[in-house]
Amino acid sequence: MAISNTPRYPWDDLLRTVNDKAQKYFAESRAVPPERRGGPDDGFGRVTWLGMPGAGEAEIARHEERLGMRLPPSYREFLQVTNGWDEYNHASLRLMPLTEIGWTRDVDPELAEIWDELEGQDPQDQWYLHQESMSSSLYISEYVEGQVYLLNPHVIGPDGEWEAWDFATWHPGEIRHRSFWDLIEREFSRYLS
Repeated sequence: MAISNTPRYPWDDLLRTVNDKAQKYFAESRAVPPERRGGPDDGFGRVTWLGMPGAGEAEIARHEERLGMRLPPSYREFLQVTNGWDEYNHASLRLMPLTEIGWTRDVDPELAEIWDELEGQDPQDQWYLHQESMSSSLYISEYVEGQVYLLNPHVIGPDGEWEAWDFATWHPGEIRHRSFWDLIEREFSRYLS
């Protein structure tokens, strides 16, 4: 199967819209001090882009080699537009740059261990989480207030997309999305109306 380099997901449009609306919120509310916001500022303490500079193909490939797997298309395209996203207005979690992502068993062994301990118990008590997938899920966001975003390499669609999880302590198990794009589009939906 040939791998296309033609973008399929409108990340630039989505992230620019979210960025502009979040900037407006910051300007009006002054709820988040500039030192807590990510991205470059305009010289006056105002952040102009809530993301990071995009990652090149060579950098993505180097991290795929480190992880031992090719990343899903929507996540790869996201990384090319912004290698991390730090919105800090609670519309989403901080999405980590390539240098920080890794398998849950390595990045957050305590979380992996807690869920792995449920293996072998009554399946009805395991909620909806597939235990064999927690340790080997890809940890892509900070774990904040009981929530984290994970990518599941055990469920891959015909288009190469991995299932994406919104995992939080306040809902049973994970909320599953067909892809990283679907997860983030849902998270940013408040900005799109």
